[in-house]
Amino acid sequence: MKPSTPSPALPDRSRDISQPLERLDADERLKATSDHLRGTIPQSLLDRITGAVADRDAKLLKFHGIYQQDDRDLREERRRQKLEPAYQFMIRVRMPGGVCTPAQWLRLDELARAYGNGSLRITTRGTLQFHWVLKHALRETLQGLHEVLLDSLSACGDDARGVVCSVDPAQSALHAQVHALARRTSDHTIPRLRAYHEIWYGEERIVGPEPEEPFYGPTYLPRKFKIGFVIPPCNDIDVYAQDLGFIAIAEAGRLTGFNVAIGGGLGHTDRVNGTWPALAQVIGFVGADRVLAVCDAVMGVQRDHGDRSNRAHARFKYTLHDHGLAWIKAEIERRLGQALEPARPYAFTSNGDPFGWQQDETGHWHATLLVPCGRLVDRPGTAWLDGLRAVARVHRGSFRLTTNQNLVVAGIAPAQRPEIERLLQEHGLLAFEQASALRRHAIACVALPTCGLAMAESERYLPTLLARLEPILARHGLLQEPITLRVSGCPNGCARPYVGEIALTGRAIGRYNLYLGGGFHGQRLGRLYLENAVEAAIVAALDEMLGHFAHDRREGERFGDFVIRAGYVSAVRDGPDFKTPNPGEAPGRPRQKGYPHVDATA
Repeated sequence: MKPSTPSPALPDRSRDISQPLERLDADERLKATSDHLRGTIPQSLLDRITGAVADRDAKLLKFHGIYQQDDRDLREERRRQKLEPAYQFMIRVRMPGGVCTPAQWLRLDELARAYGNGSLRITTRGTLQFHWVLKHALRETLQGLHEVLLDSLSACGDDARGVVCSVDPAQSALHAQVHALARRTSDHTIPRLRAYHEIWYGEERIVGPEPEEPFYGPTYLPRKFKIGFVIPPCNDIDVYAQDLGFIAIAEAGRLTGFNVAIGGGLGHTDRVNGTWPALAQVIGFVGADRVLAVCDAVMGVQRDHGDRSNRAHARFKYTLHDHGLAWIKAEIERRLGQALEPARPYAFTSNGDPFGWQQDETGHWHATLLVPCGRLVDRPGTAWLDGLRAVARVHRGSFRLTTNQNLVVAGIAPAQRPEIERLLQEHGLLAFEQASALRRHAIACVALPTCGLAMAESERYLPTLLARLEPILARHGLLQEPITLRVSGCPNGCARPYVGEIALTGRAIGRYNLYLGGGFHGQRLGRLYLENAVEAAIVAALDEMLGHFAHDRREGERFGDFVIRAGYVSAVRDGPDFKTPNPGEAPGRPRQKGYPHVDATA
């Protein structure tokens, strides 16, 4: 396997990188004066007095795919003992499309056991994260990844983040084509970042003036930029939540090109009306040979016109809103040198993963496993690390990580299926067979104790929430009704909460905002129903609504559609409308107790 080599990005000299530093946001000034993202990271790594790095370096490390964190469970106790926080680091692997080989998996497993506290985590962008890595082990971990042609470049920071791709076990040939494009896109859009190779791999710094980043320039992008490829009819990557989404259009199983969607992004700040989540809008169609050119054009528009004075207003969705869709599309086409073709027809029917065994057109088998919250760790009854290590030692196909935090053992030859199925069964990894439909469609971010932004529990709370809701679903006859549930520890969109039919976002320990009415396949934002609510109020409200849904739903109607028709929430029209209260009510208060009136003829 040859290492991937980044293809050169096309420079666009129309960008203005000459703004006075005093007019830039503090993070922009940091990038501009960081010595091409080196900062004083090497010196910080050598400082053994602290487990942390300098504050400036902590921000620069994000471009290297690394977040400085601390164990928040211990924070208060360490403060009382006059000790610094229990600092450790998260490393996010760049894994375009979420595909890795058995050899890579075995190395990831070794590194997790040596430096990551015996666990790996599948993220909602279809890659892996190491948590609990101490400062002295950062270089060893990254060099271990490098040995199997993996890295953490551009996994974080103000650049094109890890590129996601649909995991489609049933259409292997089409998936292979789309995944190849996702990998090319990732290699094309990552920064060149000589600092990464010097700091982590020990390469010598080139003597003389450093060449400018050919596409990004000295200040990179105003904020992170997310790219995704999706294969209908399953919107498993939530393509409308991407800054730039490519929707595969196939005829007779052959890829013809992509519809292009722009302007998605789910983060916002509670009670700040100038921020909101937004869904991407489809602007046209391009052939597969124009994908990289479209990336350059769209990212170039954001690089040159995104807000660099207000970081909270710097995502591409706000650039699109400020300039208008028509102007943004025209500017993209100007940079492309041609107009986009009209969008082609397509349809989504779900955004979940197809659990269990599937056979593709080549006769190979694929086993999709339910990984609760994406956490790969050995526990009594479910030995994820041991089990997947045993599989990787004999498997000749690949592993695919989904953006729903699950895992596919892919490309299993028919003769090998019995052996792999036995290993999965022995290690307790086929638990999806007993899981409720709600559990299969649930996602949670990491949150406490490691995420510095978390305001409430998420990953650790989701099992408790499911245990509260599943008896209610059983009582109403809905235990196998697919409903998307998303839980996030803060208002940011890591768990993609605002497109869930039911979503909780943390406000404080034990308190959450409850959102309702997102689209089952990610096509609509939800709206706030309860604000700063405790679990008892949330569960009681959902019990009432689920009972109403079971009694009065129409044939084929999804829960997210029902709560709008029944009047619990009004449909969100666009991003700015997300924070508009329901008609006739104060934010955070349900309209009435008991079932709202439903017009059966509506």
